[in-house]
Amino acid sequence: MFSFSDNDFFARRCVWVNGPVIVGAGPSGLAVGACLKEQGVPCVILERADCIASLWQKKTYDRLKLHLPKQFCQLPKYPFPEHYPEYPTKKQFIEYLENYANHFDIKPQFNECVQSAKYDEACRLWRVKTISANGSEVEYICQWLVVATGENAERVVPEIDGLKEFGGEVLHACEYKSGEKFIGKKVLVVGCGNSGMEVSLDLCNHDAQPSMVCRSSVHVLPREILGKSTFELAMLLMAWLPLWLVDKILLILTWFILGNIESYGLKRPSIGPLTLKNTQGKTPVLDIGALEKIRSGKVKVVPGIKKFNCGTVELVNGEKLEVDSVVLATGYCSNVPYWLQESDFFSKNGYPKAQFPNNWKGKSGLYAVGFTKRGLAGASADAIRIAKDIGKVHKEDLKQKKQKVPTHRRCISTF
Repeated sequence: MFSFSDNDFFARRCVWVNGPVIVGAGPSGLAVGACLKEQGVPCVILERADCIASLWQKKTYDRLKLHLPKQFCQLPKYPFPEHYPEYPTKKQFIEYLENYANHFDIKPQFNECVQSAKYDEACRLWRVKTISANGSEVEYICQWLVVATGENAERVVPEIDGLKEFGGEVLHACEYKSGEKFIGKKVLVVGCGNSGMEVSLDLCNHDAQPSMVCRSSVHVLPREILGKSTFELAMLLMAWLPLWLVDKILLILTWFILGNIESYGLKRPSIGPLTLKNTQGKTPVLDIGALEKIRSGKVKVVPGIKKFNCGTVELVNGEKLEVDSVVLATGYCSNVPYWLQESDFFSKNGYPKAQFPNNWKGKSGLYAVGFTKRGLAGASADAIRIAKDIGKVHKEDLKQKKQKVPTHRRCISTF
């Protein structure tokens, strides 16, 4: 017997879903959808944008390439084409994702923004409320909910004293496309992660004058060591050696290849790069040319910001710089706390409370994919586990013929 306590149940269209609802049509959501197809489990994928992988399609710069070799970035059951380079371009990766969706006949519900998702204890089902671009509201009723919005759902814009009074152009890295319009301009890039480094490199290539803010320590590693991907080499070493020793080996090899980067204002963390990634989720920078620009002085590394003034920025060391534009390469965060009404599995920062590899499954049919801080490989592993777990229960339900379908006339059984 189904019971719904909210009065607004009668005011919106309700849709019963025979399988899970997946929130997010990025690589993580597509991977779960494909794995569920293999298990014979139907699903509904909800996406607030008008396309798959909207972060890649709309919020990345033109020169972007995968930072890891393609074999570590492919989604389950569908490898990259052999003719793709080792590090596919943005355009190639988007093409791969579109082909992936077509291959598995994945058709997300676009332009549907999830407003809330809550587990109804009375009927033991999830209620996912959405609003579309035209203002129509739908409530999806399902047994399983898969959170696939990932770690990069919303931009992080820090509060910096005086930034609103700066007067020049200020944009987040997700709005940056290329350095073409910054020719000859003095640009302050706030952040020294992979995005900050690559934006600074791109600005140099377009004859801009970038200064990059390096407020905290950062690991910079060569993308390749001895002709092999640094990530691949690390994975090989970790199969035989403890993590701390692999970190030491990587840092020694990096020192021989890149030299002492601290002399350029890039302070290394006291914790090794892989340990830091596993414990705090901080990804090391894989250098693809920015360090050479820093050595040559074409990219100036500066310390933290004290405050902005009209057309200038004052640094914590007292130095003042004239600046035309600011690019905030300050990263992204999860948006889960804004819509998921649940506090046992997810923490207030929007990440699962449990640590890898136990952070993919919660209670009452709740799952998370793409929150491992291990990139696309971690999302793919999550997707396989989730699909198998749901598939097992789904098959048992079919055998027992105990599917519970709402009988209210405003509920439409279409999925």
